[in-house]
Amino acid sequence: MGPLQIVPSRFISQLYCGLKSPAASGTKICLTMARPSSNMADFRKCFAKAKHIVIISGAGISAESGIPTFRGAGGYWRKWQAQALATPGAFAQNPSLVWEFYHYRREVIQGVQPNPGHLAIAECEARLREQGRRVVVITQNIDELHRKAGTKNLLEIHGSIFKTRCTSCGVVAENYKSPICAALAGKGAPEPEAQDARIPVEKLPRCEEAGCGGLLRPYVVWFGENLDPDILEEVDRELALCDLCLVVSARGVPVAEFNMETTPATNRFRFHFQGPCGRSLPEALAPHETETVS
Repeated sequence: MGPLQIVPSRFISQLYCGLKSPAASGTKICLTMARPSSNMADFRKCFAKAKHIVIISGAGISAESGIPTFRGAGGYWRKWQAQALATPGAFAQNPSLVWEFYHYRREVIQGVQPNPGHLAIAECEARLREQGRRVVVITQNIDELHRKAGTKNLLEIHGSIFKTRCTSCGVVAENYKSPICAALAGKGAPEPEAQDARIPVEKLPRCEEAGCGGLLRPYVVWFGENLDPDILEEVDRELALCDLCLVVSARGVPVAEFNMETTPATNRFRFHFQGPCGRSLPEALAPHETETVS
């Protein structure tokens, strides 16, 4: 996924070309736009008029902060792709290996900062809030960088790597410990030659609820698992109300894609701006000359 592919084509096809989210009315919404424009001035006119903006971000915006996406060529941790480890089956079979993978990712994420794209979105949200306008970020990312940048209206549809869920009692809790448990200290090296730690299950992260002690898992949506229907209802509601969406449209609202490259969905969008989102977003979301504080 390229930087800030908002929304990735997979998300578009699943939610807005015939498959219904929980709150959907049943109407199929498929994008049929012809050739996208890269005219920033025209986009800025749409932006100046918008009262309810939705931004849906993918893994690429995090990649600009130095977070591996584990996609495409070279997208491996040791000898595995994420699809092989981020599954309920992989966790059931080898929870030590899966926790090494997520420990590595947690440590990487804790060492990076939001990039200019994250910051532009957060600044835009705060500024427009003072004008009585609404910006909502819907992200697939589990790294909390939008939150760290200052975004308040945030829907994390895939969960957070800094939350855990107990496999016994089901309690969800924030956890920013580094390492998350003593046995993972110094583990998780990503090189192909690294040896698996083979940590005994009783030494892996455990629930701290009184009388529980169950095995914890990352509070993220794995391959083969369903998205939270309550969050999907919120997503559906925000998309129904928005009058500018980066990058998915509903009922004809303007659409813009910010991406390093074109995608199979690019021609469906009204606007397409190619290049790093850290460069294009600050310009796109900067104060417009017509803005006034209400």
